[in-house]
Amino acid sequence: MVTFRTDLDTHTTGLAVDDAARAARDLARAAAEANGVCTSPVVRSVFDRETGVTHMVPIPCGSTRESKCKPCADKARRLRMHQCREGWHRDDEPELPPAPAPVPDEDDDEKEDDGPAPERVSRSTRRLEGIPNLPTQQMSSGTLGRTFTDPKTGRTFRPSMFLTLTLGSYGDIGRRRRADGKWESTGVPVNPRAYDYRKAALDALMFSRVVDRFMQNLRRCAGYTVQYFAAVEPQKRLAPHLHAAIRGTIPRAVVQQVAAATYFAAWWPPCTDADVVYGEHTDAPVWDEETSSYLDPTTGDALTTWKEATTDIKHPAHVVRLGKQVDIKGLLGGTPDSDRAVRYLCKYLTKSIAGTYAAGDDDAADTAHRVAYERHVDRLHAQVKVLPCGPDCANWLRYGVQPKHPTPGMKPGKCLSPAHDRENLGLGGRRVLVSRGWSGKTLTQHRADRAAVVRQALEAAGIEHDDADRLSTTQETSDGHARYVWREPEAGSFTYAAVIASSLQEHLRRRGQYDAAKHILGLAPPGSPGPVDNRSATATVAA
Repeated sequence: MVTFRTDLDTHTTGLAVDDAARAARDLARAAAEANGVCTSPVVRSVFDRETGVTHMVPIPCGSTRESKCKPCADKARRLRMHQCREGWHRDDEPELPPAPAPVPDEDDDEKEDDGPAPERVSRSTRRLEGIPNLPTQQMSSGTLGRTFTDPKTGRTFRPSMFLTLTLGSYGDIGRRRRADGKWESTGVPVNPRAYDYRKAALDALMFSRVVDRFMQNLRRCAGYTVQYFAAVEPQKRLAPHLHAAIRGTIPRAVVQQVAAATYFAAWWPPCTDADVVYGEHTDAPVWDEETSSYLDPTTGDALTTWKEATTDIKHPAHVVRLGKQVDIKGLLGGTPDSDRAVRYLCKYLTKSIAGTYAAGDDDAADTAHRVAYERHVDRLHAQVKVLPCGPDCANWLRYGVQPKHPTPGMKPGKCLSPAHDRENLGLGGRRVLVSRGWSGKTLTQHRADRAAVVRQALEAAGIEHDDADRLSTTQETSDGHARYVWREPEAGSFTYAAVIASSLQEHLRRRGQYDAAKHILGLAPPGSPGPVDNRSATATVAA
């Protein structure tokens, strides 16, 4: 844990900082980013009740977006890559964590196992017309999949899969010729007026639901408990698609059949433009404390409740289906293709959905294309912003329907879910989807593993390492009270440059210790850069 003294400071923070302090701040940020140190740390003041000394402790922000903090985002991406590698090509069953309590999905067309609850509408379990049935397969226990034996060599292989799923088309997308003569997609519709932005927005808002349904169906049809590590990314046209590392192998025909038969039906009230009741220039519904409901601002009548609005629905408001393009590739563990797939799978995790392809290096001089692409983003966001993201979405007020669980402060067309933000464009949830039995560990445990690898190397090399529990709130004084008191620092007690300088100094010291330990143990040449080794903490460090 990094600490620094307040006597390093020369000026207070805020708008009153002078040019010298501003230059020091910019220099510190550049040095921190170049060395992989958090550029936006959160500072806390820690008072030691035994010594009377106050420590200033910078805590990494932990952001996963490089636009906010590139070093923290890169660190998070490398951790995800480590998690992906550890679970992908396993040949032993992981210890499964306890299963979470099932959450009823009341928006689908399938009836719940326990029958309708008092406020639940029972629907037919019959599949929608025009959608093929799922293939059937007898289930077996285990998560590893099948093995194959080479008749010539007698070697046994357990291949795994790299799978890509996409959504369908919403309109023709333009193409352009690159400098090397090859054609590529521009990501911009040829005819924006004919492009179905509403369907694209609803598909994006419900993409996580259809992916979850696909994985459930795949497990039923694969014959074993499929485990996956998946990343949700935008295509250049901004429609989301999924890259998934799947342990084990499944016949291509089965995967394609499952993709064709998978759908998510939203049994919601109508939410087209014609159904809008409270638009931008209309007074919004008002909250009534006595009835815990929203009332019409003019008549005072209560808005239609969610139960009332969904009782007599004959057809789903929207149905999401996967596109016909399903890419499947078999891979073996320990091969360059497998390692390349891991890097590709985690390539865009540090970027926002809207910013993944916007204003790239290739478009630096193409002003017309940048403008057209930004307008494409704006048009899609205009739909994502006002359409509902779920039964509890505040945007239902826009259509004269109360959300399923109304609360005070909701405003039509202004849902607080990050899915409606411009940078997310409908994908406000997790960008990485990992099944429980992937590696048998949580992301926190993987992070602890990587720290344990460093400690093991330092101990094996005879290098003293920092105590992980120093300044911990669990330490007590002789009178039984907490020794260290954490609190917000006082304004003007530190400068940004002082925080970064101390963090950078501590990082370089630890980096030097670890490089020296690896050199002593013969694990790497002295001074070689790179991330912490992708080894489990249970591995034995070479003596």
